[in-house]
Amino acid sequence: QQMLASWYGGYFHGRTTANGETYDMYGHTAAHKSLPFGTRLQVCYKRCTVVRINDRGPFIGARELDLSKGAASAIGMLDEGVANIDVTFL
Repeated sequence: QQMLASWYGGYFHGRTTANGETYDMYGHTAAHKSLPFGTRLQVCYKRCTVVRINDRGPFIGARELDLSKGAASAIGMLDEGVANIDVTFL
């Protein structure tokens, strides 16, 4: 399925995520409003990577998934900022 995704980085780096972990903007994690923490997703744009849900959000418009900067970089969507990406539940 497709989800509208964005990414988040510097301002949140080192802060506590919704599940109590410390946010690492270089990791491969993601925020979603309701998926259980620990859910693993394969996310694809120009390339693919696997992320783990560890935070809540995004809370802007119709966005469904907020990727860590590292994950967004891995799939090639840093420059876009917001993009429709392919998501597979693992």
